[in-house]
Amino acid sequence: MTCDYTVVVPVLSIRFKRPGAYERLKRHAAQQAESISGVGERLIDEGLRMAAHPGIIFRDGPTGRRAGIATGPDVWEVVALLRGLRGGIDKRVVKAAEQIGLTVAQVRAASRYYAEFPEEIDSEIAANEDAADRELAAWETERRLLSG
Repeated sequence: MTCDYTVVVPVLSIRFKRPGAYERLKRHAAQQAESISGVGERLIDEGLRMAAHPGIIFRDGPTGRRAGIATGPDVWEVVALLRGLRGGIDKRVVKAAEQIGLTVAQVRAASRYYAEFPEEIDSEIAANEDAADRELAAWETERRLLSG
């Protein structure tokens, strides 16, 4: 069976009017070893997400770019904590804020971001759980091998 469809990828042409903006984009792309269009697309997407979700930023880390609270942990960390607490959402939000030293507004920002991008955050939570499982298994093996 063959597929008779074409994926249409939108193309956007941008005229840079702000002095130095294109040069900064070009320099940033070179530093990241990415294409100019790839960096531009990512920054536009992240900018739109931050505009829609005040208090959320994006940062680099060992697992790549990820959403985080501007002055706090990553969104996935807040969501994982919320999932582990008991009670209604309002009660869990207050408990989470108290436990990790955030405001209720910051926890809500993470929760609302998650509501719009659940696959992204679920994937980050799963990756963290997998890494923790691997580390625990390695520790247990080391302990077993060296205890005798």
